[in-house]
Amino acid sequence: MDKNRWWTTPMEGSTGKTLIVTGRDNLDKQRESGKYKFLIRVGWDYNSLPDGFPDKIDAELMGRVQDALQETFDKDTAALMVAIQTGEGSRDWLFYTTSLHIFNKIFNRALEDIEETVPFKIEAQSDPDWEEYLDLKRETYIPPSDEE
Repeated sequence: MDKNRWWTTPMEGSTGKTLIVTGRDNLDKQRESGKYKFLIRVGWDYNSLPDGFPDKIDAELMGRVQDALQETFDKDTAALMVAIQTGEGSRDWLFYTTSLHIFNKIFNRALEDIEETVPFKIEAQSDPDWEEYLDLKRETYIPPSDEE
């Protein structure tokens, strides 16, 4: 099973506008290990266009941040990026980690080359059963097609 398989689906957000949700598949082994007990939500509130999505400038910077996070976290087993939600004026990245301290170090290393200031809001909570991820998966999951 490919742990780098992601699914993407639109869903209706709390304001009735569209959210784009991307989730990571095939994480049962990591979830069931019991090691990844902490959920971290990294939020970025942006000035949204009328449809709730970012303008071109914010979207470009978000793309660079996304690439930096993906590249760095894919190389480290102490934390896993499991989902991304964009819309209604916000992008949220969801991670599970074995250690809040180690997550912080990896996160800062990932963004070393980003010169712009990014208005992140970071929240952490205990979620050893991955309830947040499982709820998101139940609501949005798209199984792989036969062609994959």
